[in-house]
Amino acid sequence: MQVVSRTFTPVCACTPVMVGFFQRTLRLRTALRHLSPHSTVSSAATAGRSPVDLRGSFLPAASWQLGVCCRTLHSGSDGSRPSPAAAPDRLPFSRITGEDLAFFRKILPGRAITDPDLLESCNVDWLKSVRGSSEVLLRPQTTEEVSQILKYCNGRNLAVNPQGGNTGLVGGSVPVYDEVILSTALMNNILTFDSISGILTCQAGCVLENLSTYLEDRDYIMPLDLGAKGSCHIGGNVATNAGGLRLLRYGSLHGTVLGLEVVLADGRVLDCLATLRKDNTGYDLKQLFIGSEGTLGVIAAVSILCPRKPKSVNVVFLGCETFEQLLKTFQLSKGMLGEILSAYEFLDSECMRLLNTHLKLPNPISDCSFYVVIETSGSDPTHDGEKLHNFLEEAMTSSLVTDGTVATEDSKIKALWSMRERVTEALTHDGFTYKYDISLPMERIYQLVTDMREHLGDRAKSVVGYGHVGDGNLHLNITSPVKDPALLAAIEPFVYEWTASCHGSISAEHGLGLKKRNYIYYSKPSQAVALMGNIKAMLDPKGILNPYKTLPDNLK
Repeated sequence: MQVVSRTFTPVCACTPVMVGFFQRTLRLRTALRHLSPHSTVSSAATAGRSPVDLRGSFLPAASWQLGVCCRTLHSGSDGSRPSPAAAPDRLPFSRITGEDLAFFRKILPGRAITDPDLLESCNVDWLKSVRGSSEVLLRPQTTEEVSQILKYCNGRNLAVNPQGGNTGLVGGSVPVYDEVILSTALMNNILTFDSISGILTCQAGCVLENLSTYLEDRDYIMPLDLGAKGSCHIGGNVATNAGGLRLLRYGSLHGTVLGLEVVLADGRVLDCLATLRKDNTGYDLKQLFIGSEGTLGVIAAVSILCPRKPKSVNVVFLGCETFEQLLKTFQLSKGMLGEILSAYEFLDSECMRLLNTHLKLPNPISDCSFYVVIETSGSDPTHDGEKLHNFLEEAMTSSLVTDGTVATEDSKIKALWSMRERVTEALTHDGFTYKYDISLPMERIYQLVTDMREHLGDRAKSVVGYGHVGDGNLHLNITSPVKDPALLAAIEPFVYEWTASCHGSISAEHGLGLKKRNYIYYSKPSQAVALMGNIKAMLDPKGILNPYKTLPDNLK
């Protein structure tokens, strides 16, 4: 990524228009020769990205405006306010006995784990904020083994905690008490891949990054990409309806997942593992399990529609001085980049400070209030380069962007993406982190960060905002030197009241899990929550699947 200034002298074949454009920019850092309509753009896809396993007084909603029309929040079915996120009392499930262990060891020889040292990592979430006390970890390899486990546990009234890569951020992937941990880690086989349709069928325990590598060797890619791709499982992605960096281009898993094989609480296997793009026969039952967080069934296999690997990939890192300019740049990119726009991410200056301080990542451009990562992907390097050039010229001459850099090579693409993907890692070095995953109308996204800073004052160490502008998803993160109950009380329910006042969602892509289950009424009406309870009671009448998660405690 070479530096370009007002005095730039071209050293490669560029069109006169391009030379004139870059002479007018403030300091656009870019590999100009790769944007020339006459040069070849690198065929690098997104595969080189660095994986990261892995964010005043409160007034009632009726009494504050925040510049928008407020609405009355839904209460619980008994009329009470949602309770805090603390773990509820243990439900009357059975406890593990020697006879139970003998059964598990019989059907899973060598794969029924009771060693406390081996159980430790499965009992604690990635953030180390939730810790269970399970005494047994089961590692099935087949759908039939999952079926036997659940049939037995249902008969014995043993609670079960399904677990994939354990990269969740809301306490949904680890036990709350002594639930049996059912890990899909050994269910990691790719079953079929159709190179004509691009439909992949695999077991639920396949690691996302491994699937990506498999597909890229065959000129395809996965329709989702996450910072935790090196650890997360596709079954967990589907169970939480994970969003990620490619949702803007390829949509959510509700659209790309074509079929599921699910084991129900009583051990019955629901075979909806279709590989058809169109099937309008009756209810689309698979949609019930996408985003259900393991509370309705255990996903055993997935069929998913995968797009072709792009032949041309460019990543742009831009700086804006205001969030309004950032949004106008997004609007401009949609119009001028059109079908090649595949990602539009942002981070604020506080995120950049943490990246500089804790990870020693240098800012690739000059200091700005906001930073944007734009990715384009297409099939024609010349066509894509021309569209990107025209977009950058318009963004700079319109004064929407003050500085920027462009990458077309693998290593430089990876370096620019790391500025966005490693924010979560940087936050872990800043102290105890309170993470919020919010959907809001685009024009309101950053106002929540601003209002939260004003609301908390000096009680928080850092308040930062980053996320997926393209789909209205803000990751609000607040840090303190240590875990601080007083700070948490100031954050919640303020953050949920604020979100509800804007008709947003308190969980855009992380799910509700243990931590947010009782705040569901801020985003869903009581009638909808009650219907969810009815579905849960029908599919899991004993409530053994991932108890204490997703649905509120006071649900009747």
